[in-house]
Amino acid sequence: MILIQLSFDFPPSMMGEELVKVGKDLADSINNEAGFISKIWTENPETGKAGGIYLFEDKETAENYMDMHAKRIEGLGIEKFDVQYFSVNETLSKINHGI
Repeated sequence: MILIQLSFDFPPSMMGEELVKVGKDLADSINNEAGFISKIWTENPETGKAGGIYLFEDKETAENYMDMHAKRIEGLGIEKFDVQYFSVNETLSKINHGI
């Protein structure tokens, strides 16, 4: 299992309920991506940062998704974003209800 941690600058005025309004179709489409397990949407109006924590079945599907999603993010005018990949220690994560 692979975790993607994604963050980028995002206008606080577009967070919260405003993001819910415009992001539902995107959220629905993410559920159909190959290897996708889950996503936690993240936002911090105080710092102007948003992004997400994603779980994918394996590194190949995670990287394929991020290649496609990076183009989508850039299409929204977001030029700089931070992407990190992590392996998930499933045994310990289950103990702490992470998966």
